[in-house]
Amino acid sequence: MTSKWWTASPSVRPRTRNAKGSAPVQHGASFWTHSSLTRVSHVLTSPADDLRERGLRVTAQRLAVLRAVAEDPHVTADTVAENVRSEMGSISLQAVYDALGALTDVGMIRRIQPSGSPARFETRVSDNHHHAICRSCGQMADVDCAVGAAPCLTAADDMGYQIDEAEVIYWGQCPECVQGARSA
Repeated sequence: MTSKWWTASPSVRPRTRNAKGSAPVQHGASFWTHSSLTRVSHVLTSPADDLRERGLRVTAQRLAVLRAVAEDPHVTADTVAENVRSEMGSISLQAVYDALGALTDVGMIRRIQPSGSPARFETRVSDNHHHAICRSCGQMADVDCAVGAAPCLTAADDMGYQIDEAEVIYWGQCPECVQGARSA
């Protein structure tokens, strides 16, 4: 079985689209292009190899959970469980949570916890991007840092902290909900 998710290193993730849904987003030193998953500048490895390199056992459940998150960015654990069940049959919600936790712990996926909503998961972990969330429908989109490599990591007053990550969530309405409100 051929996986739809391939990566070269912890700092490179599958091709994603920008917040408007067009053009590949560059991740690290390389980027993914079109549906062929052609990638420039690194040798490809399999998700199983990635798991082994990070000290995790390769299991069908972990691979299925990883595929579910890669195919549906910003997905909840419940949706991951539904998608995995449709692929491989029975799996407990606890097994899905265990796999999500293990994959998050080793940096293969990222957990996002927006205020007032369930945790969501994504495979874009190689950068310090942010998110925009629609207050009406809950749709979530990736938002790259406004300027430079990661300007949000330079706080006006870091109070002595050595900052290595920032989480910014923009709240508002997605284009579809704005359009729906105008036509109502």
